[in-house]
Amino acid sequence: MGRAGLTVERLTRAGAELADEVGFAQVTVSALARRFDVRVASLYSHVKSSQDLKTRIALLALEELADRAADALAGRAGKDALVALANVYRDYAREHPGRYAATRTPLDPGTAATSAGVRHASMTRALLRGYDLAEPDRTHAVRLLGSVFHGYVSLELGGGFSHSAPDTDETWARILDALDALLRDWPAP
Repeated sequence: MGRAGLTVERLTRAGAELADEVGFAQVTVSALARRFDVRVASLYSHVKSSQDLKTRIALLALEELADRAADALAGRAGKDALVALANVYRDYAREHPGRYAATRTPLDPGTAATSAGVRHASMTRALLRGYDLAEPDRTHAVRLLGSVFHGYVSLELGGGFSHSAPDTDETWARILDALDALLRDWPAP
């Protein structure tokens, strides 16, 4: 029997909080044991390794982000949906930088196939139906949106835009306008 109160879910949530505080790369079973003032060995009955813990945090973060995205997209289409989805990613990254970093963790194919990552792709594809894109252009557009959202957010979180004008909110709005225009007038192959 494990220590009273320690469960996989509680450890995963505590690991996610730790990731937001110190950075996802710094999350280990040892760091989590210190947080609970327990011996490392007592956590191994709940998580297999630091990598197992990180995978669980990634799955939690993907689920949280998918839930937020689904709420934001409900009843929206076209540019309104595009902006809503983009802002969900950006806001989540700002609020939970460690968890956001966890969403970028490569998952093995089996885990990825059963994760909320599938919901993210489905929601993005649904958003793109408002732009009347057929395959393979829809897949190209999914990849483009992911690249722009995650690239911008990563650069912004890393301080890449803090040294110059204009304000990052203004640039973000212009980028979303440009993406909308591109999606409405997708280039022919």
